[in-house]
Amino acid sequence: MEQQLKTAWNGVMDARSNPLRRSTLMTAHMVMQVLAWMWSAIFSVALGSYFVFGITVVGHMLVVAGLVITVAVFRQAELDGERD
Repeated sequence: MEQQLKTAWNGVMDARSNPLRRSTLMTAHMVMQVLAWMWSAIFSVALGSYFVFGITVVGHMLVVAGLVITVAVFRQAELDGERD
């Protein structure tokens, strides 16, 4: 069970195994933001509250943006390390 959760998590969140790994960072970021918006809408409809939609959209956008910024910083650090 734990291995299945790790595999599922990596399939979405790990840039090395994510199907978007062949895309540019900007394209992958846009697609992840659209997916986050979609899931926010799904959860809001499931809960029956449009108020929840606004909160979940903002929350998802912050999480995805944070992940993309982190990946960009890590990639830049790797490039800087290769130059030394």
